[in-house]
Amino acid sequence: MTKLKIRKIGNSLGVVLPAEALARKKIAQGDTVILSDTPDGFRLDVYDESVAEQVEVGRSVARRYRNTLRELAK
Repeated sequence: MTKLKIRKIGNSLGVVLPAEALARKKIAQGDTVILSDTPDGFRLDVYDESVAEQVEVGRSVARRYRNTLRELAK
C-alpha cells in the first residue's frame, strides 16, 4: 500500500504515481489510462484503442438486436 497526496496541478487536482507502480502496470509518460470504480476501490489500466473499438461494436450489436437479446434472456 502506498500513500499518495492530492496536489494542485494547474487548475486541477491530481496525484503523482510512484515509478514502481507505473512500471508494474506498464504505464509510460504520454499513455492514456482508464480509472474504473470497482467494489473494492479503484482500478487503473492502460487505455487500449482496440478494446475500445470492440466494446463499441458490442454496443452496436446490442442496440441493433435489442429485442432479440431480450427474448433470448427470458
